[in-house]
Amino acid sequence: MSASDTTGDAEDPLGPPAADGLDATAGDNEVSGGAPIADTEPSADPGAEGDVLDAPTVEHLIDDLERISGERDEYLEALRRNQADFENYRKRIMKQQADDVARAAETLVEKLLPVLDACDGAVRHGATEVEPIYASLLGTLEKEGLERIDPGGEEFDPNRHEAVMHDPAGEGDDKTVVTDVMRPGYGWKGRIIRPAMVKVRG
Repeated sequence: MSASDTTGDAEDPLGPPAADGLDATAGDNEVSGGAPIADTEPSADPGAEGDVLDAPTVEHLIDDLERISGERDEYLEALRRNQADFENYRKRIMKQQADDVARAAETLVEKLLPVLDACDGAVRHGATEVEPIYASLLGTLEKEGLERIDPGGEEFDPNRHEAVMHDPAGEGDDKTVVTDVMRPGYGWKGRIIRPAMVKVRG
């Protein structure tokens, strides 16, 4: 046997050649068990259909509009009530302030009445130097609302006069008349703060 025959019978250490027409890389696409890996395409977005279903309908939009309109009307009504309450509060405060000022002025005038009485008595007793001061003070107070009540010869009015002396009625007297003023009275802005002290007949 020749050396060439021995060499031809020996097995190729690299194994048998690949079969004709078979791709040597075909095994790379197989999983265990021989099943090939299936090529998968990305599925459609599952949320796409849900987005269409969740889209607001016309009825929902109308309901939302009515709800928002109702809330707006409630807010407007509350605002109007608050404005009315504030306006009433402002008017009440202004009236209260005006009343406080009027009471304070009336209190001041009442405190000045003894000064007016003193001046009046001094003038009656001939103190002519007091007369200009008395006239100025009385005139200023009368411009602000003071009324001097000096009812000599007038019919007696219990709302404005206080009778401290009384003479019997004469013949033909059918009314009670003021015959003398013991002390003048005063009113302030239409309200009697001190009635006149008088003597009456009748």
